[in-house]
Amino acid sequence: MSILTGKSILITGGTGSFGHAFVPMMLERYNPSRLVIFSRDEMKQWEMAKLFGDDPRVRFFIGDVRDKDRLHRALDGVDYVVHAAATKIVPTAEYNPFECVKTNIDGAMNVIDACIDQNVKGVVALSTDKASSPANLYGSTKLASDKLFVASNAYSGVHNTRFSVVRYGNVMGSRGSVIPFFSSLADSGRLPITDTRMTRFMITLEEAVELVWHAFEDMVGGEIYVKKIPSMTIMDIANAVVPNAEHDIIGIRPGEKLHEQMISEEDSYSTYEYTDHYKILPAINAWSNDPERIKDGEKVPEGFVYTSDKNSEWLSVPGLQAWIEENRNKIGNI
Repeated sequence: MSILTGKSILITGGTGSFGHAFVPMMLERYNPSRLVIFSRDEMKQWEMAKLFGDDPRVRFFIGDVRDKDRLHRALDGVDYVVHAAATKIVPTAEYNPFECVKTNIDGAMNVIDACIDQNVKGVVALSTDKASSPANLYGSTKLASDKLFVASNAYSGVHNTRFSVVRYGNVMGSRGSVIPFFSSLADSGRLPITDTRMTRFMITLEEAVELVWHAFEDMVGGEIYVKKIPSMTIMDIANAVVPNAEHDIIGIRPGEKLHEQMISEEDSYSTYEYTDHYKILPAINAWSNDPERIKDGEKVPEGFVYTSDKNSEWLSVPGLQAWIEENRNKIGNI
């Protein structure tokens, strides 16, 4: 039996793309006693509530991770937390840096403090490829957030709350992502391309949810889990979504990377490889040499990097088109 079965679970930012996948999958797989969606947008909560009817397990809680008192109330009796709330659009963060810091860093600290105070058993925080060698403010705030969650395993003291992080790339078909954006321009026959050399990691929401579940089952505390996922070039994405479209080269946007990175060379010294994921262990407190955290992992070579342009696995144009056809009703709606 899973540690999640029948437990009380809370997800911050739960009305976002990840939450829309996590909640129904969680209800079906683990039958939680209570599943709390904590977020600040009442309209999104109202729309999401209609999807679950009168399911007594699903609760909605208006609140903001910037408000620690509200978090403290929401976490009463909660066993496990998924921290998905974030300001995450790269250009938005560049032009509104103070707001991004308040949510992604101050909010992370509030989640940590409230979870410890309320004796939450385990917390998994969602991170991003942009937190690895960050080139923009969003990535920098998520790196700071990752560091906070990792170090908090030594900060929780007698409460013994465990914290870990999952890191993954672009979620296919999520709101604001490239697939629904290109789809919205199909009738024009023209697509804006930032740079023809650009590559991106690709992950489904279902794979992202399963990585979180694995982290809860596996973690001792302080691990960063990185899913092995395929890459695509931006040109292949464009050709899969809108074949035969004209392309306008517009240049990279402020804070945007040419290629994505999820494990840096500096991380390689404490990174271990497993069948379908990597695990970056904390460099502090000798945790990177802890057999309980390493388990059956194999140390990656010194200097190893995990980037979208040097990936060993690639998603083909037909492969993406097949996925689009199968998931057409969900693209851009979650």
